[in-house]
Amino acid sequence: MRIFGQTRTLKHGGSAQLFIFTGSFICPFLYCAAGARDRWRKNETGFSIETLCHEPSRPLYGVMLDDYNSSTCQMKEKNTTNGSAYFCSCTEDECNDQLIFSPIMDPSQDDPLIPVILVSLLPLLVMGIVVVGMFYWYRAYRQRQLNQEWEGSIKKRKPIAGGLDCSDACAIMMDDDRSDSSSTVANNLNHNTEPLPIELDLLVGKGRFAQVYKAKLKQTTSDQFETVAVKIFPYEEYASWKNEKDIFSNTDLRHENILQFLTAEERKVEKQYWLITAFHPRGNLQEYLTCHVISWEELHVLSSSLARGVAHLHSDRLPCGRPKVPIVHRDLKSSNILVKNDLTCCVCDFGLGLCLDSSLSVDDLANSGQVGTARYMAPEVLEARLNLENIESFKQTDIYSMALVLWEMTSRCEAIGEVKDYEPAYGSKVREHPCVESMKDNVLRDRGRPEIPDSWLQHQGVAMICATIKECWDHDPEARLTAHCVAERISEMEDEMDKLSSRSSSAEKIPEELKIPIEVEIPEEEVKITKIQNIISVDCSVSDEK
Repeated sequence: MRIFGQTRTLKHGGSAQLFIFTGSFICPFLYCAAGARDRWRKNETGFSIETLCHEPSRPLYGVMLDDYNSSTCQMKEKNTTNGSAYFCSCTEDECNDQLIFSPIMDPSQDDPLIPVILVSLLPLLVMGIVVVGMFYWYRAYRQRQLNQEWEGSIKKRKPIAGGLDCSDACAIMMDDDRSDSSSTVANNLNHNTEPLPIELDLLVGKGRFAQVYKAKLKQTTSDQFETVAVKIFPYEEYASWKNEKDIFSNTDLRHENILQFLTAEERKVEKQYWLITAFHPRGNLQEYLTCHVISWEELHVLSSSLARGVAHLHSDRLPCGRPKVPIVHRDLKSSNILVKNDLTCCVCDFGLGLCLDSSLSVDDLANSGQVGTARYMAPEVLEARLNLENIESFKQTDIYSMALVLWEMTSRCEAIGEVKDYEPAYGSKVREHPCVESMKDNVLRDRGRPEIPDSWLQHQGVAMICATIKECWDHDPEARLTAHCVAERISEMEDEMDKLSSRSSSAEKIPEELKIPIEVEIPEEEVKITKIQNIISVDCSVSDEK
């Protein structure tokens, strides 16, 4: 049966559209055992649709139909011998009354704003990348240039009096050759990537904020290890750990009389913060003095090294002349000073340390609070009348604490005569762990200081040490010596002792028969002149010291 000019409704993407077509339909309204087949094709003049009955096992225009059991006429594009065409096959009555096409996205309906925005932002993105790259390149170039200028200025400088030039002095500051633990492995590792292979060995100390362990730092290339000290802070003491880490991380702090710092680690698994430093088996100064009576030579070494360490902390310049930020310890005591194998001291425990940066305001200094150990607090700290306008006042509190430590050293020196058991400063006058109020009564109200017996002054060297101690714990902070002055005094003390001993030995060599007593009458005027000369000589020595 052939039909012409038949109107059919084509359903395209869910919306019904009306098409007028010409074509032939074979059995469009008759029952087909094989099912109806429609073919839709676009030609040069329009569209043509062909409906016919077809056996699905045979190809139609070279195409095998696979959806002949469908109940709807779903048009699918196929490649035939005559070109591209749409086919559908179905079996129910009048199933091809509606031809259904899959929805086709119209590219003209896309929002044109998005491509415009992307194209307009592309130059800005490229420009941003270029600017950031130039900035980082400039920083690297500038840093390299500054390093070259600094190295060039070092080479041009003349050698200092001791025979070392500036670069040698700085190299000594950067490398502690006398440390009991070289720890070259730790210094060469990138500690920010992974924790060091450390095995805790023995608990050697415990303080308010942390515990200190003797530990083994294993080497990756062999079974050997180095002994180090690990200071472990709990998670809640992060502020104390960070403050000490920041101070230790300053390379200008490195000195033979400052504890050698290796690295700091955040142990997230253990929920702990670690500081890894050199290990000194002799322990802290308090433990050493408790177990040992020291000689005059050992007292001289211990005291001079302590003074040099504090002087380096307080100094605003390195020995090579480069500027340095002064640091105050604020908790200087015998338990925070370690004894090295060569019997020199090194200062440790900077949890309460403060960098006296020029950018600090009075409010910043005021917020630092009344910190330290009550037994070793200076009078102005106990009284909370520290002069915040002058950063030197913070250094003067360290000098007072250092004087008490020097007294503890002297009390265990055999040169003083009878040596008693070790006692910390102020000994039995206060409790083992005195509070601030009890120290106020002793230091401020009674103006008390640790006792210096007359028997100590029989030894010339000890007498000089005691004179220095008295000047360092003066009640007036301005009257106290600086750490640099104390270090110079103690270092010159050996020379003075040699001169005195040589004079006494030469006097002993005078024969007794030549020692003839002669009575001489000295007029009163000459006595007055002698007194004036003595006063002048004393005044000159004081000015020289200043």
